[in-house]
Amino acid sequence: MSTTPKFVRGSRAFPPLPPVRLPSLALRGFPRIRCLVNLGQCYTAGEGVEQDHAEAVKWYRKAAEQNYAPAQFHLGNSYDIGLGVENDDAEAIKWYRKAAEKNFAQGEFNLGQFYRFGRGVAKDEVEAAKWFRKAADRGLAEGQCAFGYCCINGTGVPKDLTEALKWYRKSAEQNFAQAQYDLGLCYANGEGVTKNYIEAYKWWTLAANQNNADAKNTFLFWRAACRPIKLQRAKS
Repeated sequence: MSTTPKFVRGSRAFPPLPPVRLPSLALRGFPRIRCLVNLGQCYTAGEGVEQDHAEAVKWYRKAAEQNYAPAQFHLGNSYDIGLGVENDDAEAIKWYRKAAEKNFAQGEFNLGQFYRFGRGVAKDEVEAAKWFRKAADRGLAEGQCAFGYCCINGTGVPKDLTEALKWYRKSAEQNFAQAQYDLGLCYANGEGVTKNYIEAYKWWTLAANQNNADAKNTFLFWRAACRPIKLQRAKS
């Protein structure tokens, strides 16, 4: 019977994304609608003005009502976390959906999260995977990691370890810490790839350097369960 340790994959919630950074209002030539979002972000962050989340929402709404996807995402995020407005899952979904339907990757990802966890809608893993895949195809690292999770667990899509490895790698190569940790798990457990502890250690190191708690905890187990020679080879 093999004594090789099995590294356990956890189920993590992917938090809403931080605000998109847009150029300053001081830059000329930007469309007015984009400047509305930028002004909202100034109020959100307290940059050049006193921080005022309600005022930020006012400017996000002005742009969102003109069908500007980034503004719709920000307004959805405000309702999602209750910043400047009361938390309202239905409103968050409404605005995330509007952004997602305009192919805005962050809106797609966050909408997928609502379906994944059944917030404000009936839990629907197939619908969640659909939106994660759309965000992944647009190159969003969080979406790629989330879709990789769906593939490796057969959540909303058929289980496919090779496909999971592909999406974890794409996300990890964008320096997304959770994907780096999960890619390391694939190598440690031989999921979709030949088992390779050196590669696992490499990706866990990258994740741990970004203070990923899973990676840090895995290091403790690694040192206790694996022979010192494997650790030495991984460092070399």
